[in-house]
Amino acid sequence: MSCVQTISDYALRSIGMGERLLPRSDFTLCQQFTLIGSGLIWNLYFAFLALLVGFFLANGLAVAKTSPSRWLRKPADWFIFLFRGSPLFIQFFLAYEALVMLPRAGIEVLGITIETSWLTRAWAGALIVLILNTTAYSAQIFHGALMSVPKGDIEAADAYGLTGWHRFRRVVWPTMMRLAWPSYTNEAIFLFHATTLVFFSGFPAFQQKGDSLYYASYFADKTFNPFVAYPIVAGYFIICTLILIGLFGIANRRLNRHLPGAAKRLKYRPQIVR
Repeated sequence: MSCVQTISDYALRSIGMGERLLPRSDFTLCQQFTLIGSGLIWNLYFAFLALLVGFFLANGLAVAKTSPSRWLRKPADWFIFLFRGSPLFIQFFLAYEALVMLPRAGIEVLGITIETSWLTRAWAGALIVLILNTTAYSAQIFHGALMSVPKGDIEAADAYGLTGWHRFRRVVWPTMMRLAWPSYTNEAIFLFHATTLVFFSGFPAFQQKGDSLYYASYFADKTFNPFVAYPIVAGYFIICTLILIGLFGIANRRLNRHLPGAAKRLKYRPQIVR
């Protein structure tokens, strides 16, 4: 089988398109690159949606954390503490065990049966956990930036007659984003890397539609050689990380376009320990 045919058969296998059966013998580099790359689609899916939804939730949580009302501040504090204080790996297992306990027939709400079985699938249940986890970490980053907004900026907004939502949208929020963006970039990179934990979590890969680590583990088990498949995964993630840094760097320059020295490039400072 040629490499072109292999790509045609397996490039979209992880999302249910193409050849259904995995190769059983005579594994080639093309097969490993293609199938692991196919699984990477799920890692990108988890990372993109978790960051997209988590970004908006984290902004709301950061504002709630600074609220004078304890009915908003305390729940936000406890949510952030809970998801930052417990390992993501444990959160996956606890979430799966909790979702499995839901009635198989669904939950009745106002006479309407709501299906719950889909929540135990990786594409939904694991995504929810990743969203909640990145929301907590991002909210803490945004809260720190919100508390660091210069007082002079707020006084200037007051002088222009901006109050309430208009002041937040035009002055406070852009400054908060500018201050938080380098740290938030690191959080986005960490979350993308954390999507590999879905493979080890209790959420099953439906019909062998797994992520990149799922296929890498398959090849490593079959060939008894982990020094081919796993470096391929690492290579894919390094390339995606560089792309992510580039995209966030463009956003960073956009946020800082009005400042002297705005052409500085965003530096990646990896989190060795979280």
